[in-house]
Amino acid sequence: MTAPLVIFDLDGTLIDTAPDLIDSLNHTIAAAGLAPVTFDDLTHLVGQGVRVMIRRAFDLRKTPLDEPTANRLFDRFMEHYEAHMPGKSRPYAGVAECLDRLSAAGMRLAICTNKLEQLALPLIERLGLSDRFAAMTCGDTFSVRKPDARHILGTIERAGGDPAASVMVGDSVNDILAAHNAGVPSIAVSFGYSDVAVETLDPGHVISGYDELTAELVEKLISRGMPLAAAAK
Repeated sequence: MTAPLVIFDLDGTLIDTAPDLIDSLNHTIAAAGLAPVTFDDLTHLVGQGVRVMIRRAFDLRKTPLDEPTANRLFDRFMEHYEAHMPGKSRPYAGVAECLDRLSAAGMRLAICTNKLEQLALPLIERLGLSDRFAAMTCGDTFSVRKPDARHILGTIERAGGDPAASVMVGDSVNDILAAHNAGVPSIAVSFGYSDVAVETLDPGHVISGYDELTAELVEKLISRGMPLAAAAK
């Protein structure tokens, strides 16, 4: 029997990266004379990678952005973010204990993030978490990314898992919708970067802290499976 697989999103789920995303984004858009963004703005900006985040920041400031400028600012963001990694980014409270608990119960762990590989992989390595995960896939690992089901399904395959024995943990519509599209149960965290209440995203369960993410909860969601209406989508 395949061991249960617990898949985690990265930003806003496993790791609180908000301080560094804000710092690098403000460093980037300052070059174009834009006013800095705040954490409240960030919830509307993240989720689809750096290029989209920059473009959304320009939209937020009602400022046009041409392609050459977008490319130049992308490079500026990447240089700043990489140079300061891991910066102020830290795992959320209880993450290490949760990973220990799930691993001790015989469960495999994986990461499925829309963050680019050159940002996500070294971040996890420098935080000392790389050896925790059977697989890690990013926004440019495949030709698709969340909420496309194939991002999650590809992660499951790389981790040696089975979709029928997998659960997705995330903080945003991309995570919960990707789980629905892949036909796997989802757990939403209430402390991430979603711009709407995660309960409205129709996850299988909501947790407000990692002490609530237990092997028993994972097994319960897997045994319950997906609602027929969601699985049929």
